[in-house]
Amino acid sequence: MNGQTVSLGQLRFSVNSCVSTFAMALVVVFTLALFTTHAMQAQTFSLLHTFTGGLDGSDPAAGVTIGPSGVLYGTATFGGTHDAGTVFKLNQVNSSWVFSPLYEFTGASDGGFPFGGVTIGPNGALYGTTQQGGDEGDGTVYALRPPATFCRSVTCYWDETVLHSFTGPPADGAFPTYVNLVFDQEGDIYGTTYYAGVGGYGIVFELTPSGGGYTENIIQSFGYPAGGSYPEAGVVLDTAGNVYGTTQFGGTGTGTYCMLYCGTVFQLVPSSGGWTENVLVNFDVTNGYNPQANPIIDASGNLYGTAGVVYKLAPSGGGFTDSVIYTFNAVCEEQSALAMDAAGNFFGVCDQGPGADGDGWVYELTNCSETCTVINLHSFSGGSDGASPLGTPVLDANGNLYGTAAQGAGTCHGNGCGVVWEIAGVGAPRKN
Repeated sequence: MNGQTVSLGQLRFSVNSCVSTFAMALVVVFTLALFTTHAMQAQTFSLLHTFTGGLDGSDPAAGVTIGPSGVLYGTATFGGTHDAGTVFKLNQVNSSWVFSPLYEFTGASDGGFPFGGVTIGPNGALYGTTQQGGDEGDGTVYALRPPATFCRSVTCYWDETVLHSFTGPPADGAFPTYVNLVFDQEGDIYGTTYYAGVGGYGIVFELTPSGGGYTENIIQSFGYPAGGSYPEAGVVLDTAGNVYGTTQFGGTGTGTYCMLYCGTVFQLVPSSGGWTENVLVNFDVTNGYNPQANPIIDASGNLYGTAGVVYKLAPSGGGFTDSVIYTFNAVCEEQSALAMDAAGNFFGVCDQGPGADGDGWVYELTNCSETCTVINLHSFSGGSDGASPLGTPVLDANGNLYGTAAQGAGTCHGNGCGVVWEIAGVGAPRKN
C-alpha cells in the first residue's frame, strides 16, 4: 500500500486520507484546569542550523540524538537531491557548529521521508526508519555506517543498509512514523508501524540479528478498537524486557474529540515464547486523549508521557496507577515525548501556542511530585527562530537542551524549512 506524500506544512505525515483528516481535526482547544504559567526564564536560546531545503534537507519532524563527543545526529523529513529526506550530523568546532549531510534518501528501495530520528546502535551505526520507500513503498528500517575507506571530501556520505522493507497487508506493517528505534541487551531492535498488520491497525515489530541480516517478528498486531489502534510513536523497554508504547486511537475510552476512541498506553510482556498485551490506560479525555508520543521510563519503573496532559503511570500491586501531573491550558498538540534531567524535571515542546504567533514553544515542568509547575523556555515566532517544533528534545550531560522545529525560516513549502536549536544550561547536569 502506497501513501501520498504531503508537506509538513499541510499534514506533516502521509496517511490514509480519512484517518489523517480526522487526526488533524483533533487539534482543538482543550481546557481542563488552569495552572499558573511562569515567565520565561533567562536562558540562552540559539540556532545551530537553519535548513535550506537543498542538500541539507528540510522539515525535521524528529529531534536530534547526541553521540560521542557531543555530536548531534538527526533527520530531515524532506529535502535533499530527491526531496525524500536526509540524515545529518552537527559537530561543534570551537564556538561554531558544522553541518554535514550523511545520507540523501531517493524514495525508492533505500527508503524515503524519515519522520523518525536516528538511534546509535551498539556497533556505533545509526539506525532509523523511513515512512515510505523500500521494496513495496511501505517504509524501511535502515542502518548507516561511515565509509569503509577514509573520505577526503568536504562532504562524506555514509553507506546505507536496508535491514527490513515493510510489505504492508495482509501480514506486515506499513508506514512507521514518529519512531525512534530501541535495542534490547541482545541487540534486537523494536519499533512500530502506524498501519497494516494482520489486525489492520498497526504493529509492534522486533528485528532479530540472523545470518548477517535481520528477521522480523511481529509481537503485536493491533485491531480496532480493543487493545488500541494506530501506534504513531516508538516504544520503550524496562529492565525486565517488557515493551511499552501508545496507540493514538482505539481502546475503550470515549469523550469529546475522540471519534475513533481516545487511545491507550500498552504493555507487551514476553509469555511462553510469545507476547501478551496489557492495556495500562484507556484515555477518555479526563485523563488525556489521542497520544502521539511514546512514554519514557525512570529508574523506578514509572512511566511518563503526553496526551493533551502530562500523565504518570506508577507501578502498584502488579499493575500501574494512572495520574495526571499537568494539564495544558491551551492548544498544545504535543507529538514530542518528554526528556528528564538529573533532578527529575521534564522538558518538552508544543507545536502550537502559547502566544499571539501560535508557532509553538519549549517548556519545562518542575516540582512534579504531585502536580507540576510549567515554565515557558522559548516561544517560537515563526520567523528566523523556527516554528512548529515536533520532535522530542534531548539533554546533554551539562544540561544543555537541543531540539528541532519543523517549519519557520527559509521558504520551503511556503512555511519555512526548519531549524536545529539549543537552549544552554537549562537542565540539571548529570553527575559523573
